[in-house]
Amino acid sequence: MIAVFYMVITVWIFGYIVLTLSGQLDYLASGAGFGEFITSPYLFVAMAFVAAIINFILVVGVKDGIEKAAKTLMPALFFMLIIMVIFVLTLDNALAGVEFFLIPDISKITPSVINGALSQAFFSLSLGMGILITYGSYIDNKTNIPNSAKLVAITDTGVAFVAGLMILPAVFSFNPNVNPSELSDSSVSLIFTFLPKIFLALQTSIGYIGASAVAAFFFILVFFAAITSLVSIIEVPVSYLVTEKKHSRKKALSILLMTAGVLTVFATISFGMVTFFTEFTSYAGGSKSFFDIVYDVFYDTILPLNGFLLCVFVSYRWKSKKLSEHLSIGNDHYIGSWIEKYINFSLGTFIPPLY
Repeated sequence: MIAVFYMVITVWIFGYIVLTLSGQLDYLASGAGFGEFITSPYLFVAMAFVAAIINFILVVGVKDGIEKAAKTLMPALFFMLIIMVIFVLTLDNALAGVEFFLIPDISKITPSVINGALSQAFFSLSLGMGILITYGSYIDNKTNIPNSAKLVAITDTGVAFVAGLMILPAVFSFNPNVNPSELSDSSVSLIFTFLPKIFLALQTSIGYIGASAVAAFFFILVFFAAITSLVSIIEVPVSYLVTEKKHSRKKALSILLMTAGVLTVFATISFGMVTFFTEFTSYAGGSKSFFDIVYDVFYDTILPLNGFLLCVFVSYRWKSKKLSEHLSIGNDHYIGSWIEKYINFSLGTFIPPLY
């Protein structure tokens, strides 16, 4: 179900690449661009292309190609983020966005905000959805897992911080009268609405074609990042069907196409194309689409719940001694270190009845 959510976003990114390369950056930057785009029937063509790419990678193999490409493209994406932050901070009223981003407002910390931050942390760090199981299967016994975990957390937080310095100052620059309360809830559409405006603003210095080229390159890098995540998510049920149910990879992928693929179509048409899926149900004082259900149930609720259940498993079934033995493989100094004490203390704190 996380793959369903991710697939919809990835299809949008692919569509943005096509529209940008076809010279429609100004359309994407317009007020009506995103709303019209997500109800376009051409999204199904984009979906077919994205599904074909993912299927090809999963059939051919996920290790060598993705690993080699990621080592080049992901640093390139981060470098582009830095350049864009520098550009955005030169825009008028950008510092108001920096102030909104960096100066805390304790009164805004509510249970819903904490839950949203927890969900975002789990999603961003790929916790509770099987991605780390997929990538973990490729590491050897020489890998220092605690250090790798720290590096992932630090890098992820750093990239998120840089992305915030890019988006929020842009919001305040292009819409000086924005109501800060509207930005309290994280919104996927925020990125798709304001990123094209940032790129379009580049035309004053490098021209429209140059701005479109930069935008296309950036969306291609983001698309690759999304594809790598999608592949690693889908590889988990594929591996299960192959190893446990003894299906061929082709049959396993066909099963997922008939399940996750159909659900992705339902999520895609729930933004106004089909009323039934757009107004799928209602709760929390409003109408909810099928995509909203996927987001609220699986992204907001089940990801943190999965993390909690993993802690229960480690505490109750594996025990701290077994966990420490495994984490010490590749790290001779782990036993007795502060990170071991921190992990054991955390498990004992959050799972006291079972630890």
